[in-house]
Amino acid sequence: MTTLLVIAKEPRPGRVKTRLTPPFTPAEAAGLAEAALADTLRAVAAAPASRRVLVLDGTPGAWLPPGFEVLPQCAGGLDERLADAFGHCAGPALLIGMDTPQVTPDLLTVDFADCDAYLGPAEDGGFWALGLAEPDPALLRGVPMSTPETGAAQRERLRAAGLRVRELPRLRDVDVAADARAVAALAPHGRFAARLARCAPASGR
Repeated sequence: MTTLLVIAKEPRPGRVKTRLTPPFTPAEAAGLAEAALADTLRAVAAAPASRRVLVLDGTPGAWLPPGFEVLPQCAGGLDERLADAFGHCAGPALLIGMDTPQVTPDLLTVDFADCDAYLGPAEDGGFWALGLAEPDPALLRGVPMSTPETGAAQRERLRAAGLRVRELPRLRDVDVAADARAVAALAPHGRFAARLARCAPASGR
């Protein structure tokens, strides 16, 4: 069985989803981040796993369902924090972020029987999921993060290590308001869509 890792920030105003401000207020952006995280954790809770781990920058809140271990994020850049998350796993692991509330348990049900790694590309050029049959932090350290080439660079790192890579479906991250609207339309019954409907006025922001 696979360990499922979620790396996230505590959804506090001014600390998360700052690119949603404007048009949304910092409080609204934090509410959307909390809803996205809640939807993500619900999908992880429903997927088969040997462990479910939240790697968190901050303090857990009422949005955290039962059945999750909580580990603090280490210091350093995103590549170091992702590498450290995998360093806590002794067997197969799949890591995702909190930016794809449209994720489903089916997408998180992976089998490493005939591959060594999974990569879930994001529409912005990054990746929304990374799975490793044998977690090795060195496979992430030094990969440039938060650029349009991040996904390609991570894929090349995996292949250069001789790993057989299988790709997951491409998903859209929630970064800006247009992303929020598009993702909510893909998962209209989730908490994220409900929160967006409450905080987006008739002006269509």
